[in-house]
Amino acid sequence: MALVLGIDSSTQSTKALLVDADDGTVVEERSAPHPPGTEVDPTAWLAAVDAATDGLLERADSVSVAGQQHGMVALDEDGTPVRDALLWNDTRSAQAARDLIDEMGGPQACADAIGSVLVASFTSAKLRWLRDHEPERAALVTSVRLPHDHVSHHLAAPGTEPFTDRGDASGTGYFATREGAWRPDLLELALGHGAGLPRLVAPGTAAGETCTGALLAGGTGDNMGAALGMALRPGDVLVSVGTSGVASAVSATAVADGTGVVTGFADASGGFLPMVTTMNAAGILDLQARWLGVDHDGLADLALDAAPGAGGLTLLPYYGGERSPNRPDATGTWTGLTPATTRADLARAAYEALLCSLADAVDRLVAATGEQPQRLLMVGGATRSAALRALAPAVLGAPVTLPPAAEYVALGAARQAAWALAGTPEPPQWPAPETTVLEADPTPHVREVYADLRDRTAPWTP
Repeated sequence: MALVLGIDSSTQSTKALLVDADDGTVVEERSAPHPPGTEVDPTAWLAAVDAATDGLLERADSVSVAGQQHGMVALDEDGTPVRDALLWNDTRSAQAARDLIDEMGGPQACADAIGSVLVASFTSAKLRWLRDHEPERAALVTSVRLPHDHVSHHLAAPGTEPFTDRGDASGTGYFATREGAWRPDLLELALGHGAGLPRLVAPGTAAGETCTGALLAGGTGDNMGAALGMALRPGDVLVSVGTSGVASAVSATAVADGTGVVTGFADASGGFLPMVTTMNAAGILDLQARWLGVDHDGLADLALDAAPGAGGLTLLPYYGGERSPNRPDATGTWTGLTPATTRADLARAAYEALLCSLADAVDRLVAATGEQPQRLLMVGGATRSAALRALAPAVLGAPVTLPPAAEYVALGAARQAAWALAGTPEPPQWPAPETTVLEADPTPHVREVYADLRDRTAPWTP
């Protein structure tokens, strides 16, 4: 039996799955935590991947790493980080993104060049922030990597040239997504000077070998890994509820949305992965549970005791700023609080706000692609909540397909590793898991009230 190792180096932890290459069965899994924060010493990820793969790496015939998108790993001539990595959710680079958009000729010109309109999350915006705020460190940068590139290179045999894939590269801000090529001129525009970039590995091929002699695939970004792990097909829209909220769909056509709401990423298999991302997702529920002094089961119980609309209470949940809509300096806004407001209303309003934000993301994705979803899938840790499962189809206004809980990013990386091992034109077709379809009566008035608050607070801006 051939075994493949799929690794998810996410914002919060490293997860490793040892998988049967023939049918996708998970044989063993491990994890190791990452430090909290929006800037992290990249060596912490290397220690975590060593811990999570200890005893698994030696058993694998092929390995692949999927990792959090956008993070800036800036290295000096010795391959040492010049500073802690700035992660996707670090918004200090918001003005840098706006400056770069202007220098590129405006939002539509930016989207035409790279497939997306820059926001604070993108690597190039972080490099511009580095140039402007830490010029001494910026001057030391000789190469730039993404988090998954850095972890992959750590696992590679000595002498392996750094590498990446087109999926994760499409979130840097210096990659022409439609053409599938680096734009070194845009890297120089951001950083102020040139720097080395990883070589691009074609979908389904190996980049080299690990230090244990296994094949090492090109890896990809976490969202691209999830799409592979879910075996998404045209007509599917995937909504992921994790640290961030994501609505994505596989497509054969590149998107260049000048409004900036839809990012036109590439996927890991040769196509494209248009996506709408929110910065605030499961954390909305974490915060509400803490305020109410309950665990997540208690929060769900409270929410289900309240009526749709939460007694007139509405939340705009942009606690840490927001990316869709692009409001990096926003804060959370509550309205409709009265003496009659209950704890159950407070709980329900948090769930409804999260789902309204995700529904906005789906609507924007559909508008940009022109493709009506045939199937709406939802994954992520928050889907374990009974309240989220009950309210999702009501707020989203459509049946929601709930796949079984799994580490889909790591599973997608494992599928990519199996693809490289097989050497076939397409990824291996593993048996599809059984799914649950959630249905409920739609509650359009909840979205109407939410949209009114959203638009009164500020216009939806790119």
